[in-house]
Amino acid sequence: MTVQQIGPRRPGLVYDNATGTFEVRAVITDLAEARRILRRNAARFAVLVRDLHAGTEYYTGATWTGSDRVLKAVA
Repeated sequence: MTVQQIGPRRPGLVYDNATGTFEVRAVITDLAEARRILRRNAARFAVLVRDLHAGTEYYTGATWTGSDRVLKAVA
């Protein structure tokens, strides 16, 4: 289930959605680490993204949805 929630996000992948365009920097799947990073007991993963418009980096626990669109895939 976690794999489906993360979707195709891997380091280097660029995607966009209604909130912006993002580059994936890291994907954390260790439960304890994801929960520590996001400060949520229910966290299953954390994805470090860089907002390409603002230039800021932050972790998100948002699931991949149909409104997310891959712009640049990685091998």
